[in-house]
Amino acid sequence: MASLSVEFGASRLLAPYFGTSLYVWGVLIGLILIYLSAGYVIGGRLADRHPQEELLYQITAWAGLWIGVIPLVSYPILLISQQGFKELSVGLVTGTLLAVVVLFAAPVILLGCVSPFAIRLLLRNVETGGNTAGRVYALSTAGSILGTFLPVFWFIPTYGTRPTLEGFGLVLVAVSVAGLWRWPRRRVYASFAVAVILAWIFLPSGIKPPQVGQLLYEKESAYGYIQVVQVDTTTELILNEGLGIHSVYDRGSDLTHGYWDYLLLAGAFRPAQAAPAHPGSVAFLGLAGGTSARQYRLAYGDGIDITGVEIDPDILAVGHRYFHLGDARAHEVVGDARYWLDTQAGRYDVIVLDAYRQPYIPFHLTTREFFQQVRDHLRPGGAVAVNVARTADDFRLVDVLASTMAAVYPTVFLLDDPSFTNTIVYGTTEPTTVQDVEQNLQSETAPVAVDAAQAALEQGDIRASGYHDHVYTDDLAPIERLIDEIILGYVTG
Repeated sequence: MASLSVEFGASRLLAPYFGTSLYVWGVLIGLILIYLSAGYVIGGRLADRHPQEELLYQITAWAGLWIGVIPLVSYPILLISQQGFKELSVGLVTGTLLAVVVLFAAPVILLGCVSPFAIRLLLRNVETGGNTAGRVYALSTAGSILGTFLPVFWFIPTYGTRPTLEGFGLVLVAVSVAGLWRWPRRRVYASFAVAVILAWIFLPSGIKPPQVGQLLYEKESAYGYIQVVQVDTTTELILNEGLGIHSVYDRGSDLTHGYWDYLLLAGAFRPAQAAPAHPGSVAFLGLAGGTSARQYRLAYGDGIDITGVEIDPDILAVGHRYFHLGDARAHEVVGDARYWLDTQAGRYDVIVLDAYRQPYIPFHLTTREFFQQVRDHLRPGGAVAVNVARTADDFRLVDVLASTMAAVYPTVFLLDDPSFTNTIVYGTTEPTTVQDVEQNLQSETAPVAVDAAQAALEQGDIRASGYHDHVYTDDLAPIERLIDEIILGYVTG
């Protein structure tokens, strides 16, 4: 139970600083398996040389103590990693990642010793050895099930990652002390419980300090780390490792002067019309704090129906509390965007895809099959707008998503946002030219949208996409590898 809770706890301990990508999970699980393998070998040899119950309980007591102090010891190391991201230092970031993961080596190796040690102590007859080992592994698996479900569905969402690690460490120490009660050194190991409790008491109150601005709110949700910061007059939503701003609210301006303004223009990406092409309905896949949804309401008033899909209910709560999400008067749906498309039959004039909020994008929202689902939910003449992050000179992610969309949509357009180094990719359901789009933008009259249209015409570099080389599918969408390469290229110059 303790070993599985450590694994889940380790992943969530790293998430606010290193994210939850496939590669972080791979490093974590791979090293934990190495630690367990080492523990199996060491435990088997120790059990043959010193087959004593006292030694087994001492091993688990030390493991519990180590688990209990990891949250306190790892905190200053994780802060160094934050400085590494700020300074664009690959060595500092990689070093702190490995340092934190190595912190888990000692307790996991000690826990790996337990099964072979227990089998050796229980083994009375070689003829019943298989039955003995089977019972031990059955009990071990039952503990693993508890160590999976309790942290995931109860402790981490309710109390947080660090208290969860402290709690499981304390339980392991308590069980060990109970087993050692017949031996004279029990008081020494009972003090381990006091040490874990002290480590719990002296934990820093916050999970992660903001890189800039004043921290207003932070929480670990079921899906990741949420942070809200105030920078001058702007409130910003930061998720996980904080390599992007995912929603903003500026009490002094309805415009964001960022990519959200350009998401407002999706209705213009259709054949030219004499009158402004104002959408009657819009769906947001990845509502977040509702920045774009609020802008659509300000621009088009009660004449537009807004639906927003957001997988994390805690982000919706933050949106209402800090980002005036209620002003959007959107129909809010809690769920995964692709599943939602599968289960509803509505069609929209515009679909805005801002689910790419993190450096590590859900692969199932980047494929040809997904974009076909999106097109199936668009009315004739409708358009999809996709926010894509990039660096100043690395457009590989834009290339991949625009190429994939080009396999589905008659015309794909690109519009750059220089202030946030994002590119908005638009897919149209009808063949459209750049001149069509420019004419539609010039005829825009809606509040907020007219200013966004002017900015797009002056500095957005609207152009038809020339990307057709890389089409991601449900079978092959190596999006995380691509993004890691982009990040690595950026931080190494």
